[in-house]
Amino acid sequence: MNSLRHLWRTTSIVRNVLVNNKTFTRQLATATITPIKPIEDVPSPVELDKLYKRVELEMRGIDPAVLLSYSWFCIAAASHLGIEVTKSWALRKAEKERHTLLRCVHIYKKHRVQYEIRTYFRFVHLQRLTGSTCDTYLEYIQRNLPEGCALKVTKVECQNLPEHLTPPKE
Repeated sequence: MNSLRHLWRTTSIVRNVLVNNKTFTRQLATATITPIKPIEDVPSPVELDKLYKRVELEMRGIDPAVLLSYSWFCIAAASHLGIEVTKSWALRKAEKERHTLLRCVHIYKKHRVQYEIRTYFRFVHLQRLTGSTCDTYLEYIQRNLPEGCALKVTKVECQNLPEHLTPPKE
């Protein structure tokens, strides 16, 4: 690169040929200019936002205190977005899953160990949501989901009456 710069500065013949040659500059100018084509205005169909009658959040976890704190967080986030929370409750008893194993492979069957996993549940019901509000809310609470917790979302969507069905006439 330095040798080209030195050649450009020292030899005026090369400079004059490249600068004064109009066909060379014209080729450069035509190569870089591209015609702008007008964009055709295509009418796109209007997409209506989905409406949800009810959204149920089912939270599962191994620590009931963490679940309680997370449910408070979900309810507070819903109130800030103007979402109506109708119910929030927990199951009275945890779901217990027991595994019985031998203490050692070489020991008799009467020497066993039991391991237990308890799963706690909390539920929150939200009513009358739009699709965009629901997506925003769910993305926010899923990003802040604590460790050891799982979230299951069930949506009930409102839809139009099919065309082949007609309401009864009175």
